[in-house]
Amino acid sequence: MDTLPQLEIILCAPRGFCAGVDRAIQIVELALEKYGAPVYVRHEIVHNKYVVDGLKAKGAVFVEELDEIPDTEAPVVFSAHGVPKSVPLDASARKMFFLDATCPLVSKVHVEAERHHAAGHEIVLIGHKGHPEVVGTMGQLPQGAISLVETVADAEAFEPRDPANLAFVTQTTLSVDDTAEIVGVLQRRFPQVTGPHKEDICYATTNRQEAVKQVAPEVDAMIVVGAPNSSNSMRLVEVAERSGCAKSALVQRASEIDWSLFSGIKRLGITAGASAPEALVDEIIDAFAAHYKISVSSRVTARENIAFNVPKALRVPAS
Repeated sequence: MDTLPQLEIILCAPRGFCAGVDRAIQIVELALEKYGAPVYVRHEIVHNKYVVDGLKAKGAVFVEELDEIPDTEAPVVFSAHGVPKSVPLDASARKMFFLDATCPLVSKVHVEAERHHAAGHEIVLIGHKGHPEVVGTMGQLPQGAISLVETVADAEAFEPRDPANLAFVTQTTLSVDDTAEIVGVLQRRFPQVTGPHKEDICYATTNRQEAVKQVAPEVDAMIVVGAPNSSNSMRLVEVAERSGCAKSALVQRASEIDWSLFSGIKRLGITAGASAPEALVDEIIDAFAAHYKISVSSRVTARENIAFNVPKALRVPAS
């Protein structure tokens, strides 16, 4: 007799890999196919240990800085988060062959920052201090050209050199709601502030947060599959909690599930950050299937069909 308790699982969609992450992983894999191992990668290509370990097994070597790489003709890949301008300059000076896996939507923010700087604007970057994307964006311009604002309190306290000559850009993986609040403060305090032509927070971050907002009020618990150093994954946990799901947990692998958190639940929401592969979602569903009699459905709140080209050096010529 089947004595397992019933559990309804609702999968948020979209979830998991975005186009920028997909492209970055492809760049490393195609480089390994074309040039053989090793392929050096500066910083985790995307913030997911499972992905990084899989690429290591194929011959990728991960470093934090270029000076850890010996003199080599092997390719060097820059991660999806983007790098300061000094990094490709350093790589060129060392005659390295490098491939830039920066997400095109991060590159868009870099270009915006440069345009604002060229127009003489003082720039505010809304983002998280120390995150590689923020380090990369601030590193596009001379030191002091960009001021970092992390919170509403920072925005209230910020004193520009010239309030009439201010522009802002944002990290691509922030909480949509938090960012809107910070932007609101800047616009109230500095009505002439210039914003991006198009939202800097990327489509994938926005879509994944929107899906969680819709599912979270209906479930007893929410699992976000992702890594603690993944900004967009951490934001999904916060969004779930704010949207009415008090039991919201970040889980990297099924082995990490704290089963005491999920005792007595009837409905579970599952999503995945933009750098988490679907294989890990499947692994977590399988783990719950061992404890519950599960039924699984999807809640689709948006369709994504965006894809980004890999660099020319890696493209297969048309036959």
